[in-house]
Amino acid sequence: MSEKRKPASFKVEPESPPTKQAAEKNRAPRKPLAVKPEKSGNVVPAAIDVIDEIDPAELDPPPVPARRKRSRLGAIFVAAFGVLVSAAIGLWIDSLIRDLFARADWLGWAAAGLAAIAGFALFAILTREFVAMRRLASVEAMRARATKAESSGGAKEARKLVSDLTSFLTANPGTAAGRKALAELKDDVIDGPDLLRLAETELLSPLDRQASTLIADAAKRVSIVTAVSPRALFDVGYVVFEAGRLVRRLSELYGARPGTLGFFRLGRSVIAHLAVTGSIAAGDSLVQQLVGHGLAARLSAKLGEGVINGMMTARIGIAAMETARPLPFKAVKRPGMGEFIITLTQFSARKGAESDVSAG
Repeated sequence: MSEKRKPASFKVEPESPPTKQAAEKNRAPRKPLAVKPEKSGNVVPAAIDVIDEIDPAELDPPPVPARRKRSRLGAIFVAAFGVLVSAAIGLWIDSLIRDLFARADWLGWAAAGLAAIAGFALFAILTREFVAMRRLASVEAMRARATKAESSGGAKEARKLVSDLTSFLTANPGTAAGRKALAELKDDVIDGPDLLRLAETELLSPLDRQASTLIADAAKRVSIVTAVSPRALFDVGYVVFEAGRLVRRLSELYGARPGTLGFFRLGRSVIAHLAVTGSIAAGDSLVQQLVGHGLAARLSAKLGEGVINGMMTARIGIAAMETARPLPFKAVKRPGMGEFIITLTQFSARKGAESDVSAG
């Protein structure tokens, strides 16, 4: 049997304080802190990225404020004055024809024939404008019906809307494949919002790609023309001309085909859309962001101005695209400014390099 071990005492040394190196090693990693930049007019290239910045056009537009009820006095005045002017013109034409009959019968008959032709042409113009206004109103009505059907989830209203949209786009050959695919899959979809998303994908996606191409081409033309133009007034005039032509071509692409009065109405809607979404606010801050990215180092001053004008044209095109589109963007991603900025900068840089080579 082994002998039991006698109890013994042990001296415990106090722990020495940790050294500075050990404390630094055991310290938890510091969380990143937000550094408040100094108030300065300079823009740091790494601080703001115009490509990664959230574009206002990609966000859901805020609700349009309700219009104030306008007074009818202005409409009454315009209607009464228009009737008086029409009566005056009619009396003048009648007096002219009577005077020509008094001089010679053939002059009177010729004047009466010309008046009849002018009246028929005026009636045709007014009819065409009325039909164009009805088409534009039907686009706005379909967009409102799509929003209502999306929120309510009703299948019956969605199917009626898809049928109306298909009939509306029948004349566009670019939607033939989409209409065929939608006809094959329409009975397989029960949910109303899913049917609307399917119709948007099959019918409007090809048109959206064509619209993006039209916007990019118009922005390129504006950037080049305004870069080589010698006068600022010419720049403004060409931007307005190109923006108006772009709005009309986009509306025709989506089936609206506005006339003269319809074009002015559509232009007013585009301007209202820009004002509501704030997409037209591309001023000094946007220029500073582009300069901060080093755009001025790669492009000349005139080419930089052309890029800014092209970007403004692209913003107007995106607003016109949303205004002329029969359905709001739900299943398809809304186009943003990032892709157009990249396209414009690459296009302008290439043109600037070509001009330098030709000058050298």
